[in-house]
Amino acid sequence: MKNIYVCVGSACHLKGSYDVIDGIKGWIESNHLKNEYTVKASFCLGKCTKAVSVKIEDEIYSMTPDTAVMLLNQQLNRGEQSEGA
Repeated sequence: MKNIYVCVGSACHLKGSYDVIDGIKGWIESNHLKNEYTVKASFCLGKCTKAVSVKIEDEIYSMTPDTAVMLLNQQLNRGEQSEGA
């Protein structure tokens, strides 16, 4: 199971980290990926000026509540396609 860490530190919290968490959870549910991904709250990921910070694998992404699902589709679907090729 892969973990998705969402920063809930001060800067990220103010920029909507809990809305990003809800968006990611919704994406996981709607794509039937509960057995593949889990969302965890995290404190500072070191990218406070680019909040909301989200760590997937070893990469840190900046997401907003409006862009979270789009970025997940781009990043995670790309990885799945390259694994099958």
